[in-house]
Amino acid sequence: MDMPAVRGSLTPGRVMAELTWLRVGGPADWLFQPADEADLADFLAALPAEVPVFPMGVGSNLIVRDGGVPGVVIRLGRGFNGIRVEDGRVIAGAAALDAHVARKAAEAGVDLGFLRTIPGSIGGAVRMNAGCYGSYVADVFVSARALDRSGRAVTLTAADLGFAYRASAVPEGMVIVEATLAGPADDPAAIAARMEDQLARRDASQPTKDRSAGSTFRNPAGFSSTGRADDVHDLKAWKLIEDAGMKGARLGGAQMSEKHANFLLNADRSTAADLEDLGELVRKKVLESFGISLEWEIMRIGRR
Repeated sequence: MDMPAVRGSLTPGRVMAELTWLRVGGPADWLFQPADEADLADFLAALPAEVPVFPMGVGSNLIVRDGGVPGVVIRLGRGFNGIRVEDGRVIAGAAALDAHVARKAAEAGVDLGFLRTIPGSIGGAVRMNAGCYGSYVADVFVSARALDRSGRAVTLTAADLGFAYRASAVPEGMVIVEATLAGPADDPAAIAARMEDQLARRDASQPTKDRSAGSTFRNPAGFSSTGRADDVHDLKAWKLIEDAGMKGARLGGAQMSEKHANFLLNADRSTAADLEDLGELVRKKVLESFGISLEWEIMRIGRR
């Protein structure tokens, strides 16, 4: 198939393992890294409608299966990572890292501190309604600009996205290119101090030095840990996994973390199949033990 001409980079058969935090995954039929928004719009407009597209960020919450990805993976990078603050609102490109957005906002006295400990980029954070310590993207979301499958620019509101716990209704094939967020105003030093405290708490409780993709399963309780003294753990995924005896469980090169039971690790040259199969085994054990069906939080794409 003839592909549209681009100004960015369009690579056939690009192995995805190098682009995901878990370091697994076969080749994408094509990997497109657009130069800028106009390049992306022109590409989408010219690409035959039957060719599937999958927009990805930094691959922090993603398992790409060993058989690779059909169609085109669109990876946003430079040209999509700008961050600016205007009238108390933070406008961030979809490729801007969550942590960078939190820091830039803090410097301007805007509190988006919960983003500081979340791996990944803003496009993915919007798509997944990312959150921690009781705060979510939905709480601070104003609007997003996106390109639909035909390359047409659209503005998405919170109503369009229908935010839910760790989910939104971004239409398939739509590529978020920028988001506008509005957090409460506060003293920059105070925001910075809270972010440092959150980082310390994260590093104490999560395997941040290991090869993971963050939380593996959504909490059946329907909310993330608040980090407060009165937090309850009855329907937290990590507690169910632990109580089902699956903390530290291994399958091939994959392991459920000993430090935090809801973190799936590439512990020793794991394949994507090892990781997904271990996750499914954990789901089976929790269902058998408690009658609760865990839902994947990590996105899984591609051919087995």
